[in-house]
Amino acid sequence: MPSRPRRGALRRTLLTALVTAAVAVPVSGAAGATAVPAPTPAALAPLTAATPALLDARYAAGRADIQAAERMAADYGDQKRAAELGTLAQPSRHFLSFDGRDGGRTVEVFGDLAGADRVAVLVPGSDTNLDTYPRFRADAVALQRQLGPGAAVIAWLGYPTPSTESPDVLTTGLADQAAPQLQQFVRELSAIKPTARTSVVCHSYGSVVCARAASGLDVTDIVLIGSPGVGNDSATVAGLHTRAAVWAGRGATDWVRDVPHVRVQLAFATLGFGADPVSPGYGATIFPAGEGGHSDYLKSGSVALANIARIVSGEPVPGASGGSAATGPTAAPSAAPASTPSRAFPASTPSRAQEADHA
Repeated sequence: MPSRPRRGALRRTLLTALVTAAVAVPVSGAAGATAVPAPTPAALAPLTAATPALLDARYAAGRADIQAAERMAADYGDQKRAAELGTLAQPSRHFLSFDGRDGGRTVEVFGDLAGADRVAVLVPGSDTNLDTYPRFRADAVALQRQLGPGAAVIAWLGYPTPSTESPDVLTTGLADQAAPQLQQFVRELSAIKPTARTSVVCHSYGSVVCARAASGLDVTDIVLIGSPGVGNDSATVAGLHTRAAVWAGRGATDWVRDVPHVRVQLAFATLGFGADPVSPGYGATIFPAGEGGHSDYLKSGSVALANIARIVSGEPVPGASGGSAATGPTAAPSAAPASTPSRAFPASTPSRAQEADHA
């Protein structure tokens, strides 16, 4: 008869295999960003206000960093990357910061941030980088158009997202590194837009980032879409320690529904992301996300996009059920952990970026 330790080892092995298959296989083949060299971006002083003049100056600084990266890419011989960067450097694009190294780290604004009374910060998932950035941008554009005048959307590629071909996609390691950066960005955004209604909209692995950062995010709403889990051992939304309303949605054909909601402790790492935020017992407010798949939440004309825009705007969401948005705050936020300045917004010290994607 097998001993209990052997049964435990077998269970861990099987769960590990399940998590690996469920997360990695559906999107296998996603390529990492080419390691094209880029210059160290200029150090930036923090923004002190969201006035048109100050924002225009920041956008000009971001454009200069992009143009410097474009020249280096051309000198390196990567004409494709140089052309892509040339597109980003157009005067119509508005980057609060840009770092082209190691796959890219960017913060782009859509809409009029100076005049916005509603701001949504998009946090992407795996395989989001300069090579795949157009997909992330398309999501931001679609949400800003859905929100309409008076709203701004910020595409926050402020962390090195994991590759779906890497074990990093199965752990919270990169999310733990990203969480203080997101917290700092939101603090700085709140300082220059103190009266704006601010939400974070977090996709796939990005939902793990937002969950790990939740206790230090001064936002009205945390929206988790296509989430593989929240990355902690708590079975309920109270484990996020946030006063924000927590929302969760999953498309009917999203493959992430098949991800095992487990956390498996191995000798070298903890694999998996634990509780499913769309499960009724978790306590998030569940909103209808339509029939779409994993990359369809911000698709123009979709049910999910319309409902996410309603959440960001503070409007009622038809068909939403239960959870923190219906019953109010679940826990007091803890103090945001101290973090080093992030160049993903108004920080004065540049930070490095690695590969990222769009899970």
